[in-house]
Amino acid sequence: MHLQPLGPDVLLCVGEDYQSVATVFLDGNDALLVDSMGSAADADRLRALICEELGKAVRVIVSTHFMSDHIAGLATFPDAMVIAHRNYRHTFLSQNRRVDGFYREPQVVFDSAMRIRWGRHALGLLHNPGRTIDHISVDVPSADLACVGDNIVGNIVYLSNSDPVQMRAAIDRVKQVGRGTVVGGHMGRFGAAVLDNALHYLDRICRNVVAIRAQAEGESLRSRLAAIRIEDCLAPGVEASAFEREWHLRNLEAIEAQGIFGLDTYLARSADVA
Repeated sequence: MHLQPLGPDVLLCVGEDYQSVATVFLDGNDALLVDSMGSAADADRLRALICEELGKAVRVIVSTHFMSDHIAGLATFPDAMVIAHRNYRHTFLSQNRRVDGFYREPQVVFDSAMRIRWGRHALGLLHNPGRTIDHISVDVPSADLACVGDNIVGNIVYLSNSDPVQMRAAIDRVKQVGRGTVVGGHMGRFGAAVLDNALHYLDRICRNVVAIRAQAEGESLRSRLAAIRIEDCLAPGVEASAFEREWHLRNLEAIEAQGIFGLDTYLARSADVA
């Protein structure tokens, strides 16, 4: 684990567990984190990098969403003020792999938007529900940077327990601010094209699933859904990483178990009948 510079006072750290990301903003001897790792071990490594190697104190942690694979540092930095969207508790309780030991009540919650001045940066926190209903995006114009949490997972999206239409809207809202660098909740930094790549994946996997649901049922449906290749969903020129392949397989499991795109299939059939 290491800190990757995104600017003179902005650093990025990618953890070993889940490749969860923390973005570090420095102001003198103080640090603000956007997200805080996915395991206690990674959060402790992050503390060593920031506090011991750099000699900084973590004062604030902004949570893009309150899932355990992004909030491990809340316990590691007990003196830091935690900021989250008002629906944080709903997200924490609804996740698949909850770690109660990571939970800590935020000191500050908000509804739609707030602004934080941190050194030379003004961080715009915008409620941007997509992957979860508490999701926020962090827009930093002075760093040409947007932190988007799990509304993307690299060049794809993760669909479990989410509304695909809401996820598309969330990505579109990030596109509107037009930042050159996008930091997701996993993997690290990307160019702005990653947002279009994620939308392409979302549209293509929806199209594939709707076509299969319209033609198959029972065991045939399950086997055909499980056989959807990530290559058939990726944007042209994009090559899937091992991490994206893993989460694509998780998408296929969730699609079958949760009936994802079932409503889209019904609406498509209704339109054909009409």
